[in-house]
Amino acid sequence: MFNQLRPALVLTLGLTAITGLAYPLVITGTAQALMPAEANGSLIRKDGVVIGSALIGQSFASEKYFWPRPSATGPEPYNAGASSGSNLGTTSVKLKDRVAADIDRLRAAGLAGEIPADAGTASGSGLDPHISPEFARDQIARVAKARGLSEADVRGIVERATQGRLFGVIGEPRVNVLELNLALDGSRTSASSRR
Repeated sequence: MFNQLRPALVLTLGLTAITGLAYPLVITGTAQALMPAEANGSLIRKDGVVIGSALIGQSFASEKYFWPRPSATGPEPYNAGASSGSNLGTTSVKLKDRVAADIDRLRAAGLAGEIPADAGTASGSGLDPHISPEFARDQIARVAKARGLSEADVRGIVERATQGRLFGVIGEPRVNVLELNLALDGSRTSASSRR
């Protein structure tokens, strides 16, 4: 009987060592060596303090900041522990009411014309840190007015923060809201306007 159990035990221990220890250590070590920032969560620091991640959205409500797209996580927005879509379909009254409320809030803040889709809809994970360049451009007037800056200065910051398609063909142009707001806080025009 031991002759039959021994190969099973050896195989189990061997595969555990390979797939449970060696492989994760090699992958982790390779990731740390080749791309340490990404391997550690793409954390964003300000004055040595972690203030967020480039991969997870944050809620900004102040008129002085660009607003992100809505979050489907609950009860707190952008809760990484509750990452998921809302699972509400196109016929859902709850979804239509939520989108209408978001659009009304944006209209009250001064957005006119056609509202970009990402301004009223959450991403699949509910955590997307990016908005479309169109949604960012629609917010320029509000942010410039709240900060006492010219729209041209804020537009320049938005253009510099806009990321293109990967390799020129994959994905859509996008703007990381946290990085944009940090650039806005750190701009010379922003600093001179607070004096």
